[in-house]
Amino acid sequence: VGKPVDGPQFGLFVKMMREHPDIWSKVSCPERLSVSGPPALNGEQQAYRDVVPFARHLVEAFPDRVLWGTDWPHPNLKDHMPDDGLLVDFIPSIAPTAELQHKLLVDNPNRLYWS
Repeated sequence: VGKPVDGPQFGLFVKMMREHPDIWSKVSCPERLSVSGPPALNGEQQAYRDVVPFARHLVEAFPDRVLWGTDWPHPNLKDHMPDDGLLVDFIPSIAPTAELQHKLLVDNPNRLYWS
């Protein structure tokens, strides 16, 4: 997240996803990826905004191969414990349509884990 979303580093990950249709990506845990925060605490509605462009790009480019979860109980997180409700509120910023949200939260996990 410290590099640009259109930079070569993230581009390599996107290229790998494009070239390997059997690879999926989890687009959660912004509390672990964010460089600039602010953390999801005390009702903060703009938490982890620096992660949004990366996660949103993956959701839009690979809508059938992305998953989301809260990462609860946030093992090995040392600096703060995020508010899971605020993490759920983060979903529309990375999956802006009802269709993308349904794929991310319902269809994709069902297909990957139970099909």
